[in-house]
Amino acid sequence: QVQLVESGGGSVQAGGSLRLSCAASGYTYTTYSMCWFRQAPGKEREGVATISTGGSSILYADSVKGRFTISKDNDKNTLYLQMNSLKPEDTAMYYCAAGSGTLTLRAGSYRYWGQGTQVTVSS
Repeated sequence: QVQLVESGGGSVQAGGSLRLSCAASGYTYTTYSMCWFRQAPGKEREGVATISTGGSSILYADSVKGRFTISKDNDKNTLYLQMNSLKPEDTAMYYCAAGSGTLTLRAGSYRYWGQGTQVTVSS
């Protein structure tokens, strides 16, 4: 059974940093691309950053380029999202996802999802 468990969310002031983690189990970790999504109340789920199976290819949403960094540790089966220079508009529930065979920020391409971790950025 595939399981994705996010952690690391919290409340920070604008300009601060957070590091999210996503621990994966139940499948061959290097099989799929993985992605971080976020969803704010009343808004659609937005792909934030995705990384290929080997980690050599990465794609970011324009809204986070230069501020967020996605990475993975295949030995620990863990995906990370380092978030710097946080803004109030980054406030959302953040989810990790796996299961896409391609590098994409489209939610419909991902089969497995975690439960999410809340990030709140105050001005």
